Amino acid sequence: MSTGNSLPANPFYASPEQRVALARQRFFEDGVRPSGMVSEAVIQSWSRCLRSHPDPARPAVFEPVTTSRMHGALRSNRALLKAAADEMERLRVTLAGTSGTAMLTDAQGVIIGSTFTQARSHERLMPITTRIGVNLAEEVVGTNAPGITARTGQPSVVQGSEHFFGNVQMMYCAAAPIRDVRGQLAGVLDLSSEGLPFGFDAASVVAHYAAEIENRLLFAQSTDHLVVRMQISPALLDTPMAALVGITGDGRIDWLNGAAARLLGLSAPLGQRGMAWVEDCFGVPLGSLTALSTRREAQMLHLPNGLTLWLRCEWRSPDAHHELHAARPAPSAPATAPAPQPATLRETERQTVVRVLAENGGNVSKAARSLGVSRGLIYRNLRDAEP
Repeated sequence: MSTGNSLPANPFYASPEQRVALARQRFFEDGVRPSGMVSEAVIQSWSRCLRSHPDPARPAVFEPVTTSRMHGALRSNRALLKAAADEMERLRVTLAGTSGTAMLTDAQGVIIGSTFTQARSHERLMPITTRIGVNLAEEVVGTNAPGITARTGQPSVVQGSEHFFGNVQMMYCAAAPIRDVRGQLAGVLDLSSEGLPFGFDAASVVAHYAAEIENRLLFAQSTDHLVVRMQISPALLDTPMAALVGITGDGRIDWLNGAAARLLGLSAPLGQRGMAWVEDCFGVPLGSLTALSTRREAQMLHLPNGLTLWLRCEWRSPDAHHELHAARPAPSAPATAPAPQPATLRETERQTVVRVLAENGGNVSKAARSLGVSRGLIYRNLRDAEP
């Protein structure tokens, strides 16, 4: 395909539709790459689709995957569906007065959630394309926003005739990725409209809700982690703009969301960079962040990169309810001995844990080994110490 100077000297068009129509003509009929006329993501998608679907004039078919695959997708994405449940309902309310519908897909593009309820008078495709189990993958239904995002892991917008197949060119869609604690794509959130362009910035709306779903998923998947919530203003800590970092008991940064990567100056997910450590990124030992987990109010911290941020910390552990004496059983007391007061035992336990943790520089794993207990017990006592 030629990449030469194919654009007219004055590339202005009466409408976006005319611009896309000309781009399609240049690409599909003339074999010329229409750079600058549509997004690079759309051009690359057209190229991929053309290799597997040589006839873009034929209709795309929106069929559900097999029953076993659909059930498998729903079963394996329970955590994602739970994290998304509240936000999908809020999206339904948010979009109620618009032409938009929200869809949640798995990492492969199979729909596992939708806010669609009833077709409007002009909608013909929407009742078909929003069904649970329909595969929106690019290789199945051609260029579309959730398909591009599932393929690339990047946000995308596809409007009207930018769609590959002719029968989908009345659709408008914007999609954003949702990642898990491993930094891998967990799913895609999409907003779609049939026949009517969005009357708002759909890309910003879908990014907002996708970030909140991602944050909920990260929290749900965190075990044995100190989770740091941070931002440039304390007012942002409980919003989808919150930066989240998951830290292991030995001070290793195990995961972080996109906002945290940007604030810490990390250009790629940790899985692609190798390990990072608390002192390198935060400029303080693990014990200092551990101490913050006993405070409910946000605290300020000056980072090595020069930023001063507001932080709140919280221990997350699946077995934080384990008792110290359950991990290290005490001898049975004589029947005549008075029963110890539980409150006194709990306070003694808590003081012991805090003391040993301090002796080990805030390293939860070392403190747990010194006491011969689980890390979950350490986490529970730190939470119990909160005012």
